[in-house]
Amino acid sequence: MKQILCLAHAPWRARPDRTQQLLTRLGDAQILFFEPAPKKGAPMPEQGRRVRAHITVYTLPAPLPYPQETSVLQRRRLDRSADFIQQVMEKHHFREPVLWCTSPIHAQFLDTLAYRGLVYDCSRFWGEEFLDWESDLTRNAEVVFAASFGLVKRLSPCNDNIALLPNGVNPVLFQQKQRSIPPALTGLPGQRVLGRLGSVTGQVDWEPLLYLARHRPEWTFVLMGRVTKPAAEQLRGQDNIVLTGAVNPLDVPDYLYRCDLLFDLVRFDRPGSDVVPGRVYEYLATGRPIVTVVDPNVPDAIPELVTTAYDGPGFLRRCKAALGEAPSLPRRRRALARQSSWTNRAAQVSNILEATGLF
Repeated sequence: MKQILCLAHAPWRARPDRTQQLLTRLGDAQILFFEPAPKKGAPMPEQGRRVRAHITVYTLPAPLPYPQETSVLQRRRLDRSADFIQQVMEKHHFREPVLWCTSPIHAQFLDTLAYRGLVYDCSRFWGEEFLDWESDLTRNAEVVFAASFGLVKRLSPCNDNIALLPNGVNPVLFQQKQRSIPPALTGLPGQRVLGRLGSVTGQVDWEPLLYLARHRPEWTFVLMGRVTKPAAEQLRGQDNIVLTGAVNPLDVPDYLYRCDLLFDLVRFDRPGSDVVPGRVYEYLATGRPIVTVVDPNVPDAIPELVTTAYDGPGFLRRCKAALGEAPSLPRRRRALARQSSWTNRAAQVSNILEATGLF
């Protein structure tokens, strides 16, 4: 029986992330999914949750140590989690499964767990403080999946078996012909509606959006996602910026189709990243015009179909041009979204694991 032990850097969510999207589609393997310990003060989720017929979720009992955390107490936290994982493996009769790691922090388990092969799925650029751990993880992996060309280049000195595996989308969700307008988006003012999907936090550079909102008061800007207090304070007073709060995953297509243009912005905590976020692939599935503000040192990841800008004035120019784009572009975007389906991404993963002898 194929077995995967996944160490995830994010909890199992109602809105699936990259790891969930891929593993959910590997239905011919039994999977134990270990999510991080809850934040201090948060309740411990139920252990052994069967989220899919082939996936069981457990929560680590303690936070894993970070680099430079080397006290005896922190070492005990790691040992406690390793013992817990071993106990769960024994309960489910896991014998040397494929170990699927999603963060450099999981390199601490390489000498404590029994596994037949290691997969490192790298979906983002990690900080320099994780460099040694990420090097160890990459060097010991039979297969490395990298979400961008930049990540392939970054990791290639440590491993020759690196496969480019960008993020993806479930295009079926966007094929329904009848769409309803979500209550939060009814009666919006303005000549145009421009939208962004994703958490509204202080890690996002909102200045280009504020520039646009001030110079185009006749446009409405909809931010679809949970809102943190620092970001809400920064955006306060701009009447044409609408905050919807968290969006039900099943309603995401309805929200996106209500917008005339979809956009994304730079994150402060990921400078120089060329990883195309999953939300941009969801944008592609709608066919709508797309403008993203990016680091000027990062090459265009999806030229022609996604327009890029570097600052507020450039953002304004690109949005004006995109709203009058060629009629052939929506069809081409939807075609790319179909090619980028999570089903296709998971099939690529399965083929590579079989070719390397892990499956």
